[in-house]
Amino acid sequence: MRLLVADDNSDMRQSMRLLLERAGHEVELAADGAKALEMQRSHACDVLVTDIFMGEADGLDAIKNFRREFPNVRIVAMSGGRGPIRGESYLTTATVIGADATLYKPFEVGQLLDMLKHFERD
Repeated sequence: MRLLVADDNSDMRQSMRLLLERAGHEVELAADGAKALEMQRSHACDVLVTDIFMGEADGLDAIKNFRREFPNVRIVAMSGGRGPIRGESYLTTATVIGADATLYKPFEVGQLLDMLKHFERD
């Protein structure tokens, strides 16, 4: 499965790449939602894993744009907070606008891998 990870934190991007590649996935990285969309247009992924809060184009915009242009891509939104009740309102918004699944940061990598296995079965 080809994955595109969008996060403005370079350490998070690199960690996700290492963990996901060890699990057998092909992984591309983007620093924001606009870059992720640009990368998707040139070399399509199966799953977008996006942070909600990023400097340039945030994850909510990325989700909306991916849903409009690439409706079959599976989307996992992740957030470390900044909202009432540990960020759940942002993750709820992400689901409403098109995310297939959400993760509250920090999360166990097994949670993400389980989601990806579920996507593969669908």
